[in-house]
Amino acid sequence: MFDKYNLSISKYTITRLFLMVLIVSFVVGGAAGGVLGFFTSNFFANYFGPWFGNNLAALRAKSGQATGALCGEEEALIVSAVQNTLPSVVSIVISKDVSKMYNATGPDVFGFNDEFFKQFGFPFEFNFGGSSQPSEPKNNKNQKPEMRIIGGGTGFIISSDGLIVTNRHVVSDAEAEYAVVLSNNKKYPAKVLATDAILDVALVKIDEKGLPVVKLGNSDILKLGQTVIAIGNSLSEYPNTVTRGVISGRNRRVVAGDGAESEVIEGAIQTDAAINAGNSGGPLLNLGGEVVGINTAVNQSGQSIGFAIPINSVKHIMDSVKLYGRIVRPWLGVRYILINDEIAKANNLSVSHGALIQRGQNKSDLAIIPGSPADKAGLLENDIILEVNGARVDESHSLATLVGKYAPGQIIKLKILSKGKERMVEVKLEEYRNQ
Repeated sequence: MFDKYNLSISKYTITRLFLMVLIVSFVVGGAAGGVLGFFTSNFFANYFGPWFGNNLAALRAKSGQATGALCGEEEALIVSAVQNTLPSVVSIVISKDVSKMYNATGPDVFGFNDEFFKQFGFPFEFNFGGSSQPSEPKNNKNQKPEMRIIGGGTGFIISSDGLIVTNRHVVSDAEAEYAVVLSNNKKYPAKVLATDAILDVALVKIDEKGLPVVKLGNSDILKLGQTVIAIGNSLSEYPNTVTRGVISGRNRRVVAGDGAESEVIEGAIQTDAAINAGNSGGPLLNLGGEVVGINTAVNQSGQSIGFAIPINSVKHIMDSVKLYGRIVRPWLGVRYILINDEIAKANNLSVSHGALIQRGQNKSDLAIIPGSPADKAGLLENDIILEVNGARVDESHSLATLVGKYAPGQIIKLKILSKGKERMVEVKLEEYRNQ
């Protein structure tokens, strides 16, 4: 187009003009952008800055303070609870004379790999070496005892003179020897004072004075989601192991066994705090450092499903051993099943709660024990016990739990549904004798 106006411009000149235009554009554009940016930034800073800045800062501060305070406070409570309780938590060591057993034991000579013990925290496979085939023990009268550790558990001190609570299954082997190791690594021989035939609880004693004791809490007021702490001799190898979790469930009825032998835990506490092998008998704490349960069993079919015996269920056991040197338990003398909606519908019952007095499968499993308090009070088979001293009997409050709150010799009032009619019956409780 330059030829049209008879203009003669070299390529060099065109290039210089293009560069000049480009430089001027950058300069002018930058200056304009800077001026516009200056005024814009000042406008937003003056009018919107304080609102955004103050509110965002306040929100961040509030959120940070709330989260920090919550985490910090809970962490401090956990640390305090553990530090205050650890001196009262003990490890229980189980030893046995293997010279009396078959030589070359194989993987499970003591039966601790049975499903029954696995549910209580004994998933070990014990193998002391040698051939996998057992041989008959040698009849050598001069053979020296060969004591070996075969397992372990946990306990906690409830009296300064060395009375310790643990699980019955931890100290149930009459042929084994037991020792207690304190948190300061001092070791003492332990004597089993009492085992409970109904709850999985035992009390052992060591010869020592001035020991620190745990604080007992109230398991009846536990809430779902409440933080709890488990302490125990995990895997019988890591004493004073601490795990944290929450209350996952309450009033669970847990049947633990392998068919040949079983234990029923009424009103069990469910928690996701890790309960490993060796934790059996250890304390379950609240954030106040109070014992609210005794860690007892895990369900290996699930994940993080552990159970503890409510401490309120065993307080009377502790008291009776302190007073009498044995477990003194009240006895009613009936065999029963707890009624729920399903049982009520299947049997066409008029009530959906209570304890139905019923005989067992064997002829010897009578519904009412002859000469028992229930027999003396006139209770009959197929009667339904609805209440104990005004407290409703149901799946969350079993008959055994409600009766267990009273002492032998006390008189309780039972509301009975008998042959379609309700009536009140007074029963004088007696002491349970383990036959």
